[in-house]
Amino acid sequence: MSRQQRHALDALLRSAPRGESTPTPAELRASFATVMTRPAPDGVTLRRTVLGGRPALDLEPPGAAERGRLLYLHGGGYVIGSPDTHTGLAGELAARARLRATSVDYRLAPEHPFPAAVDDGLAAYRELLATGTDPLDLVVAGDSAGGGLSIATLLAARDAGLPQPAAVVVFSPWVDLTLSGASMRTKKDADPIFTEADVRAYADFYVGAGDRSHPLASPVFADLSGLPPLLVQAGANEVLLDDAVRLAGRAGAADVEVTLEIGPELPHVYQSEHGRLDEADAALDRAARFLLGHLGVRHERDAVAGVR
Repeated sequence: MSRQQRHALDALLRSAPRGESTPTPAELRASFATVMTRPAPDGVTLRRTVLGGRPALDLEPPGAAERGRLLYLHGGGYVIGSPDTHTGLAGELAARARLRATSVDYRLAPEHPFPAAVDDGLAAYRELLATGTDPLDLVVAGDSAGGGLSIATLLAARDAGLPQPAAVVVFSPWVDLTLSGASMRTKKDADPIFTEADVRAYADFYVGAGDRSHPLASPVFADLSGLPPLLVQAGANEVLLDDAVRLAGRAGAADVEVTLEIGPELPHVYQSEHGRLDEADAALDRAARFLLGHLGVRHERDAVAGVR
């Protein structure tokens, strides 16, 4: 992997201008859309749809398998972002896994604070099951806040008595809105994107005066038992590193099959640099293999058990 690429990316991220005043949610959304939006990979067909009562975007790559479905939840601190800003990232994962994906436009704070996003994630997941998607053929993925929302959605589904999907992948998940992870401070100089104040501002928008340790707002404090196989990918150079590390640790302690990958000298959601950073492409390839490796596994086990 190219150290030169990593250092060039770090310098580019650090060069982004920072205003002296605190931007409004509308300003944050406009800036994020300008900087982050990338097109879907060649050949991926996009279609506007509705899932769980919310607008959504279907992404279908060439040669998509007949079975298998990916539910994608985008990042953005619960305040910014949309399926459009994440078309590139969700599309890349879908294309590499050859899975039809649906990215949900869940409601954003501060207009719709916690637990609106969780309610929308659960409604989308519930509808997929209700309309015939076998949970064994369903996988979930998300980045940053969308990674935390992916875990929260599955916890809410578990508590509602719904079956779990085959697997879940999260990129740099934000799972602690109390900001208690040590890396919030130990990685402050290494992180080229966020400061503790930045992250706190998003938590303020999403939870306000509510309980920031609530397990569906901060899944790192939840009972994670019963979740499906989990892949957690994070960069070493991010203040949210300990969110990823502690999530993986708590999942493992709860007997969840979990894999944790930490990329050296890499920033928050480095997978979004696909096509420009070797590590991003390699990470997406591993994530796709992880999801495919678990799709239908229980079908096969059940079939073998039936034969026996």
